[in-house]
Amino acid sequence: MNNLFSPAGGWRVRILDLSGAVPDRVVEEIGGFTTLMHANAFARRYVRDSIERCRGPGMTPREVLNVWFAFGEDAEIVDGGDAAWRSSTELADFAAEPADDESCDWRSLDPRRISDDAE
Repeated sequence: MNNLFSPAGGWRVRILDLSGAVPDRVVEEIGGFTTLMHANAFARRYVRDSIERCRGPGMTPREVLNVWFAFGEDAEIVDGGDAAWRSSTELADFAAEPADDESCDWRSLDPRRISDDAE
């Protein structure tokens, strides 16, 4: 796939439930990302927020990851290929260092919100 062009309907980000509460782990698939960079930024912030929701006071990075793998949500870019962001590349850093609000603000990048604001 040529990553210079958006697939029909835009890029899609798949949200995965790590808790096992959903049989195929797929919670939802969000479409409408006009660029792969937009989809990557959304997925990164979504996972960052999920990790922060799993972080408790005084937890070690390992404990944060253990809770995230048990109860958190991951995100993947559908058909993104090698240019797609992957949570595995940053999980250790995310767990080691608490995030600021902007790093977790996936809502401002959500194409569903962007299209609602335009109407």
